[in-house]
Amino acid sequence: MVHDDTRPALVGPRRRIELDGAEALRLLGSVSLGRIVFTRHALPTVRPVNHVLDGGDIVIRTHEGAALTSRTERVGDPGVVVAYEADAIDPRTHLGWSVVVTGYARLVTDPEDLARCRALVRPWMDQAMDQAVRIRPDLVTGILLTAADDCPAGA
Repeated sequence: MVHDDTRPALVGPRRRIELDGAEALRLLGSVSLGRIVFTRHALPTVRPVNHVLDGGDIVIRTHEGAALTSRTERVGDPGVVVAYEADAIDPRTHLGWSVVVTGYARLVTDPEDLARCRALVRPWMDQAMDQAVRIRPDLVTGILLTAADDCPAGA
């Protein structure tokens, strides 16, 4: 077993501040990597993906054989319920933020919208990512993790 003596530079007391939906989405849009959570074989499945915000929706790229693609391609239904999480938390201080979005994911089938999504989101994996999924946020929650002395009075 290897011991790592570079322990986090933890700060003193912390505060957890709830963010409003607009601020949470703004922070989510400031990063390009997150995690999508969906159900596969009746069990939760988590995949790291890159994303962009487009007109209030989260857009990700995927490929034809992906488990998420097959779940979201049914025409006529509102989509599949997913959660999407992104964060920026300092590994040494454990301060930062985390945002979770819950909503419906649908496969992008309109050719013009698909071309637009392909232009917006560049795949980060060395794999053909020819599909796109839009997640329409229904519930947006976010928290800010900050040192207690960084908080304004009454926060």
